[in-house]
Amino acid sequence: MSSFETQGPLRHRLASFLTLNRFVLQVAARHAVGRKMAADWDILTEVGIRFVRHQFTYAMTHNDLDTGRARWNSLLPKTPDMYDVTVCHAQDQPARWFIPASCDTDAVALYCHGGGYAFRGAITNRFAAMLAHHLRARVYMPLYRLTPEHPHPAQAEDALTAWHTLTRHTPPDQIVVMGDSAGGHMALTLLQSLKCRELDQPALCIGMCPWTDIGARGTSLTANDPTDLVQGWMALQFGRWLDPDGTFGRRALSPMDQDFSGLAPLYLQAGGREVLYDMIVAFAEAQAKRGANVMLDVWLDMPHNFHAYDSTKASSRAALARLAQAFHTATQRRSTTLHPIVPPRDGVTHIAGSNA
Repeated sequence: MSSFETQGPLRHRLASFLTLNRFVLQVAARHAVGRKMAADWDILTEVGIRFVRHQFTYAMTHNDLDTGRARWNSLLPKTPDMYDVTVCHAQDQPARWFIPASCDTDAVALYCHGGGYAFRGAITNRFAAMLAHHLRARVYMPLYRLTPEHPHPAQAEDALTAWHTLTRHTPPDQIVVMGDSAGGHMALTLLQSLKCRELDQPALCIGMCPWTDIGARGTSLTANDPTDLVQGWMALQFGRWLDPDGTFGRRALSPMDQDFSGLAPLYLQAGGREVLYDMIVAFAEAQAKRGANVMLDVWLDMPHNFHAYDSTKASSRAALARLAQAFHTATQRRSTTLHPIVPPRDGVTHIAGSNA
């Protein structure tokens, strides 16, 4: 984090600015006496995590979610990275195109954004622009309906609409479906929707810190609360918002309980310090046993959605480089197999299915 931008009502921008500065002072004092969130994290890293966690907590516990969303979206911490990316609105459905100046492929990324299915804002657009920049490819981001106003199956329906929109002009083997956090859940759900309709699969499905179980799974869901910007209770609340009346049930809505064998290859990334760590690893292991083509990389020093650190963290740089390599490998070879990529650094764990 080297700068920030503000937007929305002045009262929210001011409150967020004061909160950010309060965390700067508190964290600086903690570090001065050796009380760090993690021994290898600097002040700015810890400030960013504590600030985003606070913004999510405020938004999710406020009695008016729209007010909470406005506060959450009022201040965006930014890295110094610059993205030469053009953003334009799609014509066929509520969606945005992110088109990098360095685009060197006809392949397209169908990007399902994160935010627990309940949030979307400036940080969402920056994440999408970052992906377009690093992939050197067009990114199509559907502006899907949000929970809790629109529970399941709204998001699954919107993902399928986005797929139909893209495949009118782009062959499936030139599309990579990808998503972070809840967007990872959405991307994985789309593969199952295509399977049920006997439609072609994409070239690859990428899950960045994907939400793979809408219920409580793994000790990391609470044990990693101190080092993550998303908390275990938040993940459970997102699950309740997705299926408020239990109409569909945890098993039906959790990729963990689905069979991905024979579907598009899966490339997953996770941070070792995020609350979703255990469920992501369990999902990869379960799918490998079922015969799915799956590979998981874990950066043990990172929290949830660590890609947003971009050039400021070695792990983020490595993860983004691997995303780009996986994207181009899958679409240039037009193959159903994701070939392992040489690890860029120590501390990366691989779990590969039998077909990888």
